Order: sequence, then C-alpha cells, then structure tokens
Amino acid sequence: MMSAYTFEVRPTPTRVELWVRMPNQTPTYIPALWLRTRSEAPEERDLSTRQRLINPHLLATDLELTQALISGDALRLQFSDGLSTTLSLQRLTRDLTLDDECPQSIAWRTADWQTTEQATQVQRPLPRYDWRTLTQDEPFFRALTDFIQYGFLLLHDTPTEPSSILTIARRFGYLRETNFGLLFDVHSIPPSEQADFSDDLAYRAIALAPHTDNPYRTPVPGIQLLHCLENQTDGGYSTLVDSLAVCAHLKTEDPAGYALLTTIPLRFEYRGSQAQLVNVCPVIEQDGRGQMIGVHFSPRLCDLPLLDEASTRRLQAALGRLSSLFSDPSYELHFKLMPGELMMFDNNRVLHGRTAFDPTQGNRHLQGCYIDRDTPRSHYRRLSQQLNRSL
Repeated sequence: MMSAYTFEVRPTPTRVELWVRMPNQTPTYIPALWLRTRSEAPEERDLSTRQRLINPHLLATDLELTQALISGDALRLQFSDGLSTTLSLQRLTRDLTLDDECPQSIAWRTADWQTTEQATQVQRPLPRYDWRTLTQDEPFFRALTDFIQYGFLLLHDTPTEPSSILTIARRFGYLRETNFGLLFDVHSIPPSEQADFSDDLAYRAIALAPHTDNPYRTPVPGIQLLHCLENQTDGGYSTLVDSLAVCAHLKTEDPAGYALLTTIPLRFEYRGSQAQLVNVCPVIEQDGRGQMIGVHFSPRLCDLPLLDEASTRRLQAALGRLSSLFSDPSYELHFKLMPGELMMFDNNRVLHGRTAFDPTQGNRHLQGCYIDRDTPRSHYRRLSQQLNRSL
C-alpha cells in the first residue's frame, strides 16, 4: 500500500507544504491542520491507548507547517504553533482514505451464486462454512471477509441442542437481548394455541415476505442468526435478498423514487403485550458519506406518512416497485435449512423471509438471536493485522 503513494515536501516563501500523489493522479495538497490533528507528541496523545489528550477541534484554523523532512517512513514536522512531532507515512497513508478498513460490500443477485451442480464461470460458491473450523483464525478470517462483503453466511455441522446458537453467536459478536428474549424460538403453533403467541406472525405457518427484523427499534438489531434444530416439513424454505442490489436497480430505473425512499420517513411500530416500540425513519438507510448501507423494510409494520396527494402517490409507487423487486426470483436466494444448519445475515442489508409450510407434517423448529453489527468488523481488523493481511 505504501509504495502506491509518493509524498513530496514543497517549500514556499511563506510556508512548507506536503503533497501526496497516487500513480497516474494529480498531486493532492495535505493541509497543515490535517497533519497537526494527527500529532504523536506524548503530551498530546496517550501512546498506549492511542487516544488524544487534547481536543483537536480547538486548534487554530490558521496553522501552518514551518518545517518538514521525510526520512524513510518517518515524517518529521514542525508547526507554526511551536509543536514538533514525527508521524509515520504508513499511518498517514491509511488515513488518506475515509473508510472503515474493511472490505467493500459486493451486491449480489440470485444468478451470482452456484446453487446447483451446473455452474457458470461467473458464479461463486455460497459462503458456507463448517462451524467446527471457525475456532481457527484462518477460516474465521475468511468467513468474516465473506460476511462483510456479501452480508450473510451459512454454517453447517453445528450442534443441535437448544440454546447452542448462543455459543455460535458469541464467536462473532455480542448478544443483544430484546423483548423476545436473549434468543427466540420460531416454530409452528397449533391454531388452538395461537392466541398465546399473538405478538408476532413468525409463530404462524404462513409465508413471510422479505423483510428486515425490528425496524421499529432504535438502533435496529444489526445481525441476526437463525439456527435449525428440527425440520420435518416440505415447505418452510428460507429466503435472502440483498437490498444493495435491489436498490441499485431501483435507483437506475427510478432515481426520483429512490431519492424519496432515502429522505421521507415512515413510522414503524410494534404493539405487543410486553413492548410498545416506535421508530420513524426513511426506508433506505445511508451512512455518513451518503452511501446506502441497508433498509428498514417490513410492510406489515409500517404506515404511510401524511403528505400531499401527489407526494403520497409517488411514495406509494416507489414502495410498490421496491416490494416487487424484493420478491423477484432474480434477487431472492431460496434454500431450506436442515437440522445443524444456520444462517447469519446483516439485518440492515439482507432481507429474509420464509415460504409457508404445513405444521401437521411434523415439527419445524428454529432458534434465533441478534448480535451487534460492529464486532465482526472489529474481528476482521484485528485478524487482518495479526495474519498480516493487506487491507
């Protein structure tokens, strides 16, 4: 990574300037204030925690660089406020790009995956791992890479004892308890007992269209795991859909409709016996850079906001088209979880669903839980350094 950048010191009559260039690109000037905020001076940064001892936002806006010397990977600097410090060019190189040091998301459609023995050259194997190998760093790192890129993983050869999902979940992140408990059971309930399980339609044997879980929460649970303990029915196929691919399609087809879904907030709500939860937010979620990262989507849990008639019709059209695309077979991955199999997915990015099944055929029992969204990425960064992987 370092060899791709060239740093150059350029003295001027009034100051010293530092410039950086990537191959085949125009040189970029690095402001003195940008460099000053990265001070490694021991009186300004605790070197064991890497945390600052000063507030960099209080530095003067008219700071200038008065001296600069490049020696190997070391950049020795002096500033107009009197500070002298030495910075690592390798560390500065990392900071030049405003990203989170993880792999970029790769949007996918159904045809991108090898789901049969007949595969095309462009298809890739599903991100499927033997759970028993994930105690080792190398396969765990590969699984984390796939998860960050594609938003889901499939695990097999997991234990099928009740609550074993919690051990699997803790390998990837920290558990998030909700009103449904630390874990929840998804199994068919006989019609005579459904009154006791009326808080969510997941307890019925009906089909569930693609959706994200808990859009009525703030924050929404980041990652969901669903673990199959028993499945004796012909139906009950699981589905996954990548919202990044679907929304890219919508943005190309209807830019105005896409824009509406990034800005107009909807009300998502859950009314249960143990919780009353409400969240108001747009359907399409973006990060601080304006890049789409996922959706809040569950048509059985949201309502249209009160808008003028023309805006209401435009919003309705965008929501209708988005719903159609989410259920389009060209985007919907379709498979059946069997005992000992587990799917883990980014609940903000990847929608999940289920086909209907007949509970009289036999038992179908899945257990689920949620974990935080950021710990798998933390594990990736840690192992990337430990295993000397290039970011």
